[in-house]
Order: sequence, then structure tokens, then C-alpha cells
Amino acid sequence: MTPRSGTPAINVLVVEDSRVVRDHLVYALELDPRLRVMGTAGDGEEALAMVAEHRPDVILMDVILPGIDGFETTRRIMASTPVPIVVCTASTSFDEVGTAMRALEAGALMALRKPTGLADLRSDADCAALVDAVRLMSEVRVVKRWRRVGNATAASPSLAPAHGLTGAEARDVAVVAIGASTGGPPALATILGGLPADFPVPILIVQHIAEGFTKGFAEWLGEASGRPVHVARGGVIPRPGHVYVAPDDAHLRVGPRGELQVLHDAAQNGCRPSVGVLFRSIAERYGRRSIGILLTGMGRDGADELRLMADDEALTIAQDRSSCVVFGMPGEAIRLGAATHVLPPRAIADLLVTVTRSTSTAP
Repeated sequence: MTPRSGTPAINVLVVEDSRVVRDHLVYALELDPRLRVMGTAGDGEEALAMVAEHRPDVILMDVILPGIDGFETTRRIMASTPVPIVVCTASTSFDEVGTAMRALEAGALMALRKPTGLADLRSDADCAALVDAVRLMSEVRVVKRWRRVGNATAASPSLAPAHGLTGAEARDVAVVAIGASTGGPPALATILGGLPADFPVPILIVQHIAEGFTKGFAEWLGEASGRPVHVARGGVIPRPGHVYVAPDDAHLRVGPRGELQVLHDAAQNGCRPSVGVLFRSIAERYGRRSIGILLTGMGRDGADELRLMADDEALTIAQDRSSCVVFGMPGEAIRLGAATHVLPPRAIADLLVTVTRSTSTAP
């Protein structure tokens, strides 16, 4: 298929070692008339050569490849010729999800499952999600990732200034709530990795991520940050210093006793889990004894609810533009006046340490 007259095609490079799967992915992508597969590669080295020669608009890449894997291929592409990259996996095993998360650290934008219903790609939900992701991620402007700092890959030679740290005062904090989407995993790993082992407050996270990835994402995040990270379960009372991630396809909120609640209500802001659901419950339960953080991501999920938290005198933080992969969610929060601080991830960790220094017990 070709795009409508006058509309440039989005040129896609498909990197996949299985010829059968590769042919199915090409077919699936070209069901969308806006996409054109300009080439395919069977391994990382071939992908590197094709990127250098043809500069595709976006890459769809398997994480398990012969020779260099999807992580290393992503790292080399982002260090030399940055291109939006969507990585995909055949399974949600820890090894494959871990490699996908490392690829996100290196600059890939999103991780998804490969389509499962290869016999009927037109009706397969994973296929539709993959095609949508490739199209949307092609619009994201990416930059070179040229060095490593700790566990994360940096896009610039200096730490962004810690705007908003001046005047930050210690307060009694009961909970930290964080929302993130595209580009969120590396930012979360940086923030959590910058907290001390005895951080005195529980942390609740809604990360928009493909269904089936949450368990592996939580395991990776725990390993990357050195903190105890759990997939949230209903009825659990969050423990100080522990991290709780919203489960697959379910909202996370806190109840009247501070217990975690996992709900399968309708999507909000087009999302389930929704950052907005978590933030609203935090505002209702804790008010000024809470901290809300909105990180990189498309759309506006959580922006209005971060404003609710700010109105209740909670400490509210938005990730700054220069460190975001996509400035949608935090940008909306800033536009609404919802953020009392605008900071890069490493400065967010510093601020959390500063404001919780007088907190000694869980709520």
C-alpha cells in the first residue's frame, strides 16, 4: 500500500532474524497505508549498516538477535545515527523483558510483544498495538546517547540544573506517587537509584507499558535501582522504602486505610492503569502529606490530577523538557500550573531526599 497522495510515507526498517516472522511483520505494518517498509535486516550488524546508509524514519527491532542483541544494536544506533526505535519480544520472560528495558535505557522508545495471531494479523490486538506504536514513535525527535552515567545512558554532557530545589523544606510525607509513560523506565530507574537504602516513604508507580511486561519490568526496576519493587496487590499496606507498580490492565489507588486497591474499572484518560486514578486517590487520602511526580510520556494522563494534588498543598513535580523523551504529560501539568518543581530525574531524587529527611515512619 502507499500513503494518500501528498502524504510522505513513514519509512520503517524491520530487524528480525526469523524470516517467517519478518515477513509477517512487514505484512502487518503495510496494512497501514501510512507505513512503508523500506528494508529488513536479519541481525544487528546488518541493521547498523542499513541505518547508516538509508536513515529510516523508525525501526522495529527484535530484542533477541544473532550476534549483537537488540540492546547493543540500539546503543550503537543511538550513539551514531539516532532513529526512533520500537523493540519487540516474542515472550515476556525476565531475560527478554530485561533486554528490552536495557534497550529503553539506551534510547529505544517503547517495548511491545510481537503479534501472536500470525494467521490473522488484521484482527490481532498485539498487531494493532505494534502498528500504532511504530507510527506514533516515528514522530518523536530523538538525540544522541553518547555516554553512561551510573546505570543510565545520558543524552548530554552535563547534569541539567536543579531548578526548584531552592527553598525546598522538609515535611511529613506519607507517600510518593509517580506517573510515567514513553521514556519512563530509565527515568524511574534514575530516580529510585538515587534514593538511600533507608528512604522512609513508600513509592507507588503507574507506568504505561504493554500488557504482559509489568512483572518483568518490576523485576528489572528492582535490579536497576537496588530497591524492593513489587507488582501491587489489593489490600497491601505499602511499606516504607518499597516500590509498588500498578499491575497489567488495572488501576492502582489507595483506600481509606492507606491500603492498595487494584481496580478493573473503565479506562480513564484513555489508559488503564491511569496515572489520574492514582493521583486522585492520593489527593483524597493524604493531601499535603503526599508527593506527586509526573514523568515523560505522550498525552495528558495525570496532569489534571497533579493539579488536584497541588491544590491540596502536596509537593508536585514535573520532569523538565530537556530530559523528557516526550514532553506531553509533564508539559500539560506545567501548563496547568500543577507543578511546584520542574526537574530532571537525578534532581528529583535529590529533592525527595531533602523533603523527606524529617519523615521517620510510614503513615
